[in-house]
Formats: sequence, structure tokens, C-alpha cells
Amino acid sequence: MKFYIVDVFAEAKYQGNQLAVFIPDREISKEEMLKIAKEMHFSETSFILSDKQPNGGYNVRIFTPDIEVPFAGHPTLGTAHIINEVFEGGKAKKIILNLGAGPIPVETSAGGIMTMSQNQPEFGMLVDNPKATADALSINADDIRTDFPSQWVSTGLESFIVPLKSIDAIERCSVNHPMRQKFIDDYAACNLLVFCEDENGDIRVRTFMEDTGFLEDPATGSANGDLAAYLLKYNFFGKDKLNYRVSQGSEMGRPSVLYVNAELNNGIYKIEVGGTSYTVSEGDWK
Repeated sequence: MKFYIVDVFAEAKYQGNQLAVFIPDREISKEEMLKIAKEMHFSETSFILSDKQPNGGYNVRIFTPDIEVPFAGHPTLGTAHIINEVFEGGKAKKIILNLGAGPIPVETSAGGIMTMSQNQPEFGMLVDNPKATADALSINADDIRTDFPSQWVSTGLESFIVPLKSIDAIERCSVNHPMRQKFIDDYAACNLLVFCEDENGDIRVRTFMEDTGFLEDPATGSANGDLAAYLLKYNFFGKDKLNYRVSQGSEMGRPSVLYVNAELNNGIYKIEVGGTSYTVSEGDWK
């Protein structure tokens, strides 16, 4: 079966978040898909199950090396990129992926930026314990802002969002494994997203993974959708319509750029996360 390697949320090849996309030429079981994802050992691997569009979209499944996930941001955009190249002749303006979390539309705009819409957010646990959060991240409690909360948020895949005071604090973050596990056990079994506004009014992000075999993600579309909902809910920028750029992954040597448009109108959230993708290789899986 054909497979492709894609760099997602990248401004050039060899940046962004890597993704393997497979197009099976036969029936394939969940167990085999998981084995392939383990073999690839990227944070996620996706499978386009058919070149047909039942129910108005392409059926797609996404796996980490350990589990199947209902939704993830960079696999959604990277898979749509391959669908556009392979099945749509590079001309599609809108592609719908039928994922475990439901149908996710992906649109193509000027400059080749693909943008996905995310689900209405859920807001969960608030954690008012800066020391426990800081210990999990190997920073100081006073690096964490207290004028905005630390909170669990999901727009399809959950994140625990932590506002930091400075870029320096972002750069000093490093997972303390015993304290991270204690934080998971006590509070939130999900990804930890730390963020800070930069001098240009854009956002710097790092995302530390939960139970995927990877310590950090270079570009996380789903988590940045969660963050957009959080920024709107707490009026972080003082307005209900946002358009900003996210920088992520530089600490890992995989600089990534994400573009976020978000709006809150009468209690309804509209959240779009986008970026560009590059196909870096293709081959045949034996």
C-alpha cells in the first residue's frame, strides 16, 4: 500500500510535525494499523480507508504508537493535504474527513494554507495549585500567571492549559517525570500546554504529551484549538474575534507555525486552526 511522509504546520520541508499517511489497498484491521503506527513511530499515523466519500467525506482513522485517537490536529491537516494531492488533483477547496470525533471540514485558502474547524469547546477542571503545576514542568510557581486560570479544555482532544508570564519561562520548561505523573494522577490525564504572548502579540506554545511515548509535540493543532477557546472564554486579548499566529517546536529543532482564527458570538465558538504542509517522501509498504 502507498504511504506518504508529510511535514505539517511547516514553513519549509524538515520543519513542523511529521505525519505518516497510508492508503490501504486491501482490508486492514485495527490491530495492523496500530502495528504500522508503532513501526513508523511518529506521534500519529493516519489511514485513508477509501478514495470514495461515504456520508459526504473521506473515512480516516488516526493512531499514535499506542492507541487510536478520535481526533488530532496535525494528522487532520496532513491527511487532507494528501487527499488533495492524490485524489483531488490539488484543486479541492474543501475536504471533509470522517473521524472518530465526527466529520471535520478542512478548507484551503490563499498560499496553500489548510484550515480545519474544531468542535464546540468543553471546559473542565480548574487547578489552583501553581506549585504542583510548576513542579511537573520544572519551573517556579511564580512563573505561572494567576490572573488567568489553569484549566482543562477540549475542542476534540483535551489539553490542560497553563498561562506563563514570560518567554523565558516557556523555554525553561522540562518535564519532571515523577511530578508529571503525580499531576496526572491528581488532576489531569491529558496533554499540558503552556503559552505566553510574545512582543508581537502572537502566541508562543509548547505542548507536553501524556502517555504517547513522546515527551513533547512540535506542533499541536488540536491543543491550539483548545487554547483559542480558552483565550476567548477569558477575554485574554480583550476582544471576541481573534486572528493570531502560533510559534511552536523551536526547542525541539522542528520550528512550526500555526494560524488561528477564532470568534465567540452569543455563546457559540468558531475556531479554525491552519497551516501549510509539505510532502517529503512516498513509498510502498510491503
